[in-house]
Amino acid sequence: MKIYLLTHERELHRGTNTGSLAIKYSNNIVERILWERLNPNKDLIRLIENNEAVLLYSKDESSPEGESSSLASSIIIEEYENIIIIDSTWQEAKKIFNHSTYLKNAPQFTLKTANDSLYKLRANQPEGGLCTIECIIEVLKIKGQDKIATELSLKFVQFNG
Repeated sequence: MKIYLLTHERELHRGTNTGSLAIKYSNNIVERILWERLNPNKDLIRLIENNEAVLLYSKDESSPEGESSSLASSIIIEEYENIIIIDSTWQEAKKIFNHSTYLKNAPQFTLKTANDSLYKLRANQPEGGLCTIECIIEVLKIKGQDKIATELSLKFVQFNG
């Protein structure tokens, strides 16, 4: 299993970036790909074109009004070994999605969790929105990677403290 963080360049310099924490402690499960609007990553495009990757993204944020979200709810994330997560602020993530045609072609999965975000280091999180490492932890749990999920949770609590 591989989780690709499609990262906005501004995140590389933010001390509040939880994606960096996940990369450091995930035993090479999490890999960063720098998002470039005019030069998209060819490997990521290939994975999407071959239906070998799923994009973890809120369908409600990305859908034009009136579009059905039944496709997002029918995606089974367990069937995918490659997961793409946009690693940026919520506002930047929306821009990345809107400016990346290839991401719109990816199957999309929306996490359904009863837990609210515990992340305190950034403002303007939408209700029900999780930070990057919280998304990674949830995906790891779904995929049966409980040991790594627990380790990342502990690191996140220390980071967030």
